[in-house]
Amino acid sequence: MFTSIKKAGFVLAIAAGLSGAAVSAQAAESYKLDPTHTSVIFIVNHLGFSNFQGRFGGTSGELTLDRENPAASSAIITIDLNQVDTGVEGLDNHMKTADFLNVEQNPTATFKSTSIEMTGEKTATITGDLTLLGQTKPLVLDVTLTGEGDHPMTGDHVLGFGATGTVTRSEYGMNYLVPAVSDEVELQISTEFLQQK
Repeated sequence: MFTSIKKAGFVLAIAAGLSGAAVSAQAAESYKLDPTHTSVIFIVNHLGFSNFQGRFGGTSGELTLDRENPAASSAIITIDLNQVDTGVEGLDNHMKTADFLNVEQNPTATFKSTSIEMTGEKTATITGDLTLLGQTKPLVLDVTLTGEGDHPMTGDHVLGFGATGTVTRSEYGMNYLVPAVSDEVELQISTEFLQQK
């Protein structure tokens, strides 16, 4: 009933190429996703009654940012599907089965950016490939730079992003309970990337 990343931010990819972030740079910059400050939320409609939310933990990823040529930027985000969390243990366990995520055979989802289009000073549309359940399909994320600066406690240079996208789960073979549980899954991703020196 998801997904990911992501998805990803989920992909997460989620952030590559937002050049409006700050001052120009001489060369491409490398960043690593901060898993402790990344949230990948999925939302599905349940029987037409409610929009039910869950989240994924266990994210990892890398970002290469080229401020002078955003289209040359790239990112890859991986989500550990075993770390699905709906707040209901029985539902979490069911989502890990072949009815939904089939984590025994496909424990991760991966988003890899393929193109970036700047839509504003701090916004972009990032298209990438989402691999889920052994299937790879295109996913479009609308991304916003939410903040940039040096971390006040660690001194790390940080980029923060928010992203949204929609996954059609049946395209990946996840047909269980469609349409009672919506085929379209909304993703809401918030993430931070730490610059690597």
